[in-house]
Amino acid sequence: MSEPYEKLAELGLKLPEVVPPVAAYVPALRSGNHVYVSGQLPMADGKLLATGKVGAEISAEQAKELAARCALNGLAALEWLVGLDKVVRIVKVVGFVASAPGFTGQPGVINGASELFGAVFGEAGKHARSAVGVGELPLGSPVEVELIAEVRD
Repeated sequence: MSEPYEKLAELGLKLPEVVPPVAAYVPALRSGNHVYVSGQLPMADGKLLATGKVGAEISAEQAKELAARCALNGLAALEWLVGLDKVVRIVKVVGFVASAPGFTGQPGVINGASELFGAVFGEAGKHARSAVGVGELPLGSPVEVELIAEVRD
């Protein structure tokens, strides 16, 4: 077993099935040495884990956990396309937070995803990042996370 799989096991996590697209796109696409993972929602067993705005119906701590689930779903898409053992590094993460008026804690919410990537890939999990507050997300999701990973052949 290679390191990312061992790290997931140590964390007590199992890769889920790839979340099927909810529109006209693919879960992940490789171009050269990069894999672009489409925005991932906090889905489990085909269901959205929560709906609502962060800072209103959803707490920042709950949203951080949901962002980690988005990241786990992103790892599942990477596994599906190339395998986690081919990941050289996580290059960029973009997180979207459906925010109630006045909520400004988007970076802390998206730390849920960033911390998971760091735990799984160590130094190679450190990445550039944007955390953006938005009015609405697909299906009423509180968070969405997309990523770009560098991979080897």
